[in-house]
Amino acid sequence: MNYDIVIIGAGMAGASLAAEVSGSASVLIIEAEAMPGYHATGRSASFWHESYGGPGVLPLTSASGPWLQERGFLGPRGAVTIGRGQDAEVLANFEQGFAARGFSFKHLGGAELDVMIAGLRPEWDHGLGEPDCADIDVAALHSFYLKQAKTAGAVLQCNATVLSLNHVGNTWSIETKDGTFQAKRIVNAAGAWASDIAALAAATPIKISPYRRTIVQLRVDPPSPPDLPLVLDVSGTFYFKPGTAGRIWLSPHDETLCAAADVAAEELDIAIAIDRLQSVVDWRIEAVEHSWAGLRSFAVDRLPVYGFDTAQPDFFWCAGQGGFGIQTAPAAAKLAAALLLGKVPDPMVTHIDPRDYAPDRPALMAASLAS
Repeated sequence: MNYDIVIIGAGMAGASLAAEVSGSASVLIIEAEAMPGYHATGRSASFWHESYGGPGVLPLTSASGPWLQERGFLGPRGAVTIGRGQDAEVLANFEQGFAARGFSFKHLGGAELDVMIAGLRPEWDHGLGEPDCADIDVAALHSFYLKQAKTAGAVLQCNATVLSLNHVGNTWSIETKDGTFQAKRIVNAAGAWASDIAALAAATPIKISPYRRTIVQLRVDPPSPPDLPLVLDVSGTFYFKPGTAGRIWLSPHDETLCAAADVAAEELDIAIAIDRLQSVVDWRIEAVEHSWAGLRSFAVDRLPVYGFDTAQPDFFWCAGQGGFGIQTAPAAAKLAAALLLGKVPDPMVTHIDPRDYAPDRPALMAASLAS
């Protein structure tokens, strides 16, 4: 069957873009797994944290926040990035990196941090607060986008691993385990498999590297209060937030380079996470109740990649969203949709320069030539 656009990948990136373009084009979403959102989207720690991802990602996150809030996908949380006396310079550099974007933090001292994080060890006495940080209902957001795409006519095909991609004339032939499809344009929203899809299409060899991220659910004493903020270390060695019934979700903030696969948490990473937590708070760890891992995929400069490939016609990149793909999805999808359809961007993203995320930006071109 022929489509205007075939989107490879039904995670948050593919679903949100499909929702934006389906009213203007016939769309097929191809998903290798039995269900959409199995690898990264379904394993997210789920928060909208404006500074997360760095200054280069900030415009997409900031633009997405009001949209998510207005539609009820956010719940109050708050965040604080903490450090010790020896971390003062790291904290200052971290804050300065956002100053040029007009973003500011709330400075917090030891007394304020003690109120926010009961049991915090006294050496953690420097903090940068972000009261607007919020939890994201990831499942609801993903379902919203899939339903919106379906309502506009998009078709979702699961269990359809891509086997080959061939471009003849002005048509792509996409051979999958569940049949062969034709399209005028292909969107590479394959997450950790984005580089593999590009190789099948003979597109520019932009390296999108997958990394494993670990999350552990702990039962602690005293139980975590429900209003505990998201707590992050300025040096990037841990973060934790409350779960349900007094539990916490803890990560060692690991980024372990790995193959694109169905990953699981490893015992060493769980032990590292717990050890780091115990250096921060005086809580007693009663049980490790659950653990899991997900994939985060980055380009070499850690910015997402949106736009048409320079080597292969009608091959569109929508990849490299790292750990911020969910919190940036509304703005990123609108930006990518405008590029894909050649239309005027939505007012939400008119202030965002798409060249910052283009596949032919210098950092990516240099890396692809060197590979």
